Amino acid sequence: MSLPFHLQVEKRLEDPPRWLPVATSVGAIVLAFLISGIILLLIGGDPVKTFQYFYNAAFGSWGALSDVIVKATPLLLIGLGCGIAFRMKLWNIGAEGQFFIGAFCASLVPLVPLMNMETTPRAVVLLVMALFGMIGGALYGFIPGFLKAKFNVSEIISTLMLNYVAVYWNNYWIYSTFSDAGFQMTKMFPKSAWLPRLADLAQQNRAFSGITLHLGVVFGLVAAVILTHIINHSRWGYEITLIGDNPKAAEYAGIDIKRNIILVFMLSGALAGLAGMSEVSGVVHRLQERISTNYGFSGVIVAWLAKLNPLATILVSFLFGALIVAGREIQPSGLYFLIQGTILFLVISSDVLLRYRIRFVRTSSEAA
Repeated sequence: MSLPFHLQVEKRLEDPPRWLPVATSVGAIVLAFLISGIILLLIGGDPVKTFQYFYNAAFGSWGALSDVIVKATPLLLIGLGCGIAFRMKLWNIGAEGQFFIGAFCASLVPLVPLMNMETTPRAVVLLVMALFGMIGGALYGFIPGFLKAKFNVSEIISTLMLNYVAVYWNNYWIYSTFSDAGFQMTKMFPKSAWLPRLADLAQQNRAFSGITLHLGVVFGLVAAVILTHIINHSRWGYEITLIGDNPKAAEYAGIDIKRNIILVFMLSGALAGLAGMSEVSGVVHRLQERISTNYGFSGVIVAWLAKLNPLATILVSFLFGALIVAGREIQPSGLYFLIQGTILFLVISSDVLLRYRIRFVRTSSEAA
C-alpha cells in the first residue's frame, strides 16, 4: 500500500526567503533544548527544573548577566572572524590557536616589558596590547592563508593542526621563562595592563561591586559594526561575497583571489587574536594555560548559527555566553556540551533547507 504523498527535494533556483535563515537558527536552538530535555528525562533527570536552574544561573542576577557578557566577548570576536572567512568559503578552524597567539603577543607588552608600565598611560598600554594581539593573530592566520593561496593546502587541516602548535608554544613560555615561581601561569600583570571593569567603579557606585564586565565587549561591538559596513557597503566586501559564491566569476571579473584569501585569513586571525588580548587583559590578568573554554571551536558554531551576519553574531554570542555560565553550575556537567554539539549538528543539517526546497507531492491515482 503506497502513501498518498511523497517527499520531493528540489534545488532552489532563487535565494531563500529572508525569514528562512532566521527560522532555521531559532528552530535549531529550540530543537536542541528539546532533544537535551528528552535525554535528561531518559536518564532520570527533571528537564523542567534543570532548565529553570539553567536560566537562573545565567540571568538570575546582575552579576550573572555580567559574567554572561564577559564570556560572550571572545565568542563575539571569534565568531566575527570565522564568519568573514566562511563567507568566502574559507574554513578557518584555527581560531583557537589564533586566540592563544594573540593572548601571547599581547602579554609580551607587560611581561617583557616592552615599555615602562609605571609611567606609560594606561590607554597607551592597552592600545599597544590590542595591536600586538591583533598582529599576532593576523600573522598566525597568514600561515594557512598563504598555504591555501599558493599551494592549495587544505585550510581545514592546516588550521586545525596549528591550534596544537599555538597551545604548546604558550605552554613552553608559561612553564619556563614567564612562569610565576614554577606555577602554570605568569605573574599578574600590572594594573595599567588591565582592561577597565565596572567593578573598578564600585567605590563611586556600590551597584557595580563584583560586576566583571570589562571594556573588551566594546571591541566586539565596534568590530561587528565595521564588518557590517565592509560586507554591505564596500568593494572588498563585494569581492569577498563574490569569491565565496562564484570563484570563477570573480576570477573572470579580475579579482585577485589569492590575495583575498590571505587578507581574509589575516583579518579572521586578527579578530581571534584581539579576543585573546581581551581575555588576558580583561579577565585573568595574566597568561596561563587554561584561558579558553574552547572559545575557538564555539566561535565556529556562533558564526554558523548567526548565518555569517555580524550583527546577528552579537545575539548568538550572548546566548552561548549564557550556555557557558550556566553550564558551570548545572548537573550533569556535560549538559552544556550536549546542547552545544546538538545545536551545531542541527544548524549544519538545517542548511539543507536553504539550498533545497522540500515539498510534499500528492501521489497520482495512476501511479497508485
